[in-house]
Amino acid sequence: MTSASAGDADGSQEVDDYLAGVPDDARALLEKLRKTIRAAAGREAVEGFSYGIPAFRLNGRPLVAYAALKNHCSFFPMSPAVIEAHAKDLEGYETAKGTIRFTPDKPLPSALVRKLVKARIAEAEAGA
Repeated sequence: MTSASAGDADGSQEVDDYLAGVPDDARALLEKLRKTIRAAAGREAVEGFSYGIPAFRLNGRPLVAYAALKNHCSFFPMSPAVIEAHAKDLEGYETAKGTIRFTPDKPLPSALVRKLVKARIAEAEAGA
């Protein structure tokens, strides 16, 4: 992840700047997603960038990331195992090895995002 500037220890200003450049409908989705991730991950999670997109780290390790793309938004649990374990919950969403795609017409429910983030935390704490 890129380093945060002085006075922005967690990289949140960089993420604010990224979101400011996203179209309104996608920005609203990603702002809600960001808030949900932050709440689920807790104070220990650090916000910044990974691979050029907004991401959260926990204990120095990647946790989750998200992005706006041309025709959809993506949530990256950074774990194929978490996506596979929640396949039933993700029915109706396009998924791939490391991403879950969603749109303003079919956003990810906050409860599902919380569940996925908690699963990633458990996986990370187990050393996976």
